[in-house]
Amino acid sequence: MLVKSGRPLAQVARELGVHENVFRKWKTAAETGSRDGTSPVCGHFTMAEENHRLRSELARVKEERDILKKATAFFARESR
Repeated sequence: MLVKSGRPLAQVARELGVHENVFRKWKTAAETGSRDGTSPVCGHFTMAEENHRLRSELARVKEERDILKKATAFFARESR
């Protein structure tokens, strides 16, 4: 997105809601990484590993959210 848009790094980082320094590290990692899609985007993770980690975290957070919703409904009924 940064390369294709031609916009400044700070502007793209703001649009994505990512801190400028983090975005700069990602850019550097992508530039110095291999061209076969295994460049480390976040520290030592490959794109596939990071994608898997994020999907797992999302599933966990959704489960926690659902538990909290059920607990809130339960305690709301009990307090009546």
